[in-house]
Amino acid sequence: MEKIKPKLFSVMKTYTKEQFVKDVIAGIIVAIIALPLSIALALASGVGPEQGLYTAITAGFVISFLGGSRVQIAGPTAAFATIVAGVVARTGMEGLIAATILAGIILIIMGLLRFGSLIKFIPYTITTGFTSGIAVTIFIGQVKDFLGLKFKTAPVETMDKLNACITSIKTVNYQALIIGCISICILIVWPKVSQKIPGSLIAVIVSSVLVKFLNMDVNTIGSLYEISNKLPSLMVPHITFATIKNVLPDAFTIAVLAGIESLLSCVVADGMIGSKHRSNMELIAQGTGNIVSALFGGIPATGAIARTAANVKNGGRTPIAGMVHAVTLVLILVVLMPYAALIPMPAIASILFLVAYNMSEWRTFAQLVKTAPKSDIIVLITTFALTIIFDLVVAIEIGIVLAALLFMKRMSEVTMVDSWKYIEDSEEEENDPDSIQLRKVPKNTLVYEIVGPMFFAAANKFINIPTDQSINAIILRMKGVPALDATALRMLQDIHKKCTKNNITLIFSHVQNQPMSVMAKAGFDKLIQQENFCENIDTALKRAEMLSKSYM
Repeated sequence: MEKIKPKLFSVMKTYTKEQFVKDVIAGIIVAIIALPLSIALALASGVGPEQGLYTAITAGFVISFLGGSRVQIAGPTAAFATIVAGVVARTGMEGLIAATILAGIILIIMGLLRFGSLIKFIPYTITTGFTSGIAVTIFIGQVKDFLGLKFKTAPVETMDKLNACITSIKTVNYQALIIGCISICILIVWPKVSQKIPGSLIAVIVSSVLVKFLNMDVNTIGSLYEISNKLPSLMVPHITFATIKNVLPDAFTIAVLAGIESLLSCVVADGMIGSKHRSNMELIAQGTGNIVSALFGGIPATGAIARTAANVKNGGRTPIAGMVHAVTLVLILVVLMPYAALIPMPAIASILFLVAYNMSEWRTFAQLVKTAPKSDIIVLITTFALTIIFDLVVAIEIGIVLAALLFMKRMSEVTMVDSWKYIEDSEEEENDPDSIQLRKVPKNTLVYEIVGPMFFAAANKFINIPTDQSINAIILRMKGVPALDATALRMLQDIHKKCTKNNITLIFSHVQNQPMSVMAKAGFDKLIQQENFCENIDTALKRAEMLSKSYM
């Protein structure tokens, strides 16, 4: 069974000075990458720029310290932006803190109950659908700042933002548009020049210098928000039962999303370094990190795939790199945060445009639409559309329910209850040269072959089994039945009652372990009696033949 033990405690047994140097270098580089992203994602989430850094510092340190991965880097991510913005708009920071703490508690419980492996049961079409939907919502949310538009109101919902962009298109600020275009060009071209320094940092510096020294009429972070370089301080919220009831759906969404994204990031990292993460410990670390982040004024956090990959590429191989990344951000917060006031909003929008593009998975989305079964395409597009039109809470809830219903429909279609075909002895010898392989069925005996799971969605297929008085025995061959549920068992009990009423013996052939366990737990095996459970079809036919002779 997987250990509930932080990776840090395991890797320190063989830790070396050489690896420490590599981890420190990787941690510093990742912190430089995280700086503009943390600020941009905080603004996209509807909170202050410093709260993005608070999240990267507190959650980043705790999750690296307690985490189940060697190289996971945690912090604010784009997946949470729309959720956080919605919670803040409805309930304010108090509500967000409550939702984040509850999400942390849920994640810890999931880890302690060893639910790490259960994340894989969320369909790929749902994760792709809501990820692509989030990318679109982030893109739409940044059009205003990229174009320098002026809104009469401050819409919260994505469709309202889109409508406001369309109605306010005549208020385009061309100076803002120029800064935005320059920033995007830098973000696209710079990686071809150097991989050491992140393009987002260069875009922020260049655009800030242009706006400052050319005295351009462009909104900056400082013109819209108050900038603070204070260290995060403990904030104990006043949480009431009404608050919990109000934010609980959001808390579940944050917990599920944090679990999915962090474990996906761990899987990617495992492939890069040839390691294996501890999924349950990672969930506990994510939960603890989110609680600490909320208590110190941060927002929800999870494993960030891009920053984790950057950590690996720059030599990070232990959780020390993630902890160094958090400490470096503390120094940046204290020393450089006042200069963040100079960063133009179109540059922030450009960074988020690139984030949205990278997370959109549009190639994967298009491939699924072309090649996936119709039911999967329905789930994919429904989840995608609901994420944009409503929100992620609605999208995940309906997406999972729809996926479950379509799965049950598919399973019910493959479950078959078919009667054997019976031929006369003369026909058998004349028409079938391989008739020696056919079984001889005793007179007044029916044999039914059941293939597929016997569950509530397929239970109605047992209705057509006849139980009239001309029959002596009915054999149900269950070799192809892997599972049985309570509804299907009830149908078998009804068939048994009808058989008993008409003096018909019900015989079971090759019942597998799970169905047999369900029958035994309900006491159904005692009603059928042990001699009527046969290990194979030949034994069942002999039993029916013996019963047939007794009726004569």
